[in-house]
Amino acid sequence: MKFKAILLAAAVSVSTLAFAQETSQKKAGPPAGNAIVGDVYGAGVVSSESKAITVDKLSKKLKKDNKKVEGVAVKGKVTDVCEKKGCWLTIQTEDNSQFFVKMKDYAFFVPTALKGKNVVLEGTAERKVTSIDEQKHYAEDAKKPQAEIDAITTPKEEIRFVANGIKVVN
Repeated sequence: MKFKAILLAAAVSVSTLAFAQETSQKKAGPPAGNAIVGDVYGAGVVSSESKAITVDKLSKKLKKDNKKVEGVAVKGKVTDVCEKKGCWLTIQTEDNSQFFVKMKDYAFFVPTALKGKNVVLEGTAERKVTSIDEQKHYAEDAKKPQAEIDAITTPKEEIRFVANGIKVVN
């Protein structure tokens, strides 16, 4: 009987601790840091900047292959970072549009100081249609003006990237 009581107490303690950690992570903002050259977020980046392709080449590759491209390294300039957690970012394309980047398995976050920096991303890219609700959610995360959020009225086809790792290159 004592063993069952101890086991129950241990289980309650562990679940309380896990809940407290999860709650604190949900409330916490993006990680601190200045995002200086050489900083790496996530699983690391094995490709050098010279081997990474441009966003334009990625877009052409996706149009040609019409499917996912896995294990690709892309270089680009960060234009926006999630203000709430640092759980997503956008990269500027050569035609001044953007593509969206999420972190694989929600396993790492980036500091807001990454905005304006050039990075190399490694991961998986695909063309995807983003719903109106999802676009509005990310616009709210980015603290866009309500008028800009309300102007989102159609789904959008875009490049979506799931990053395994991100490295600041300049």
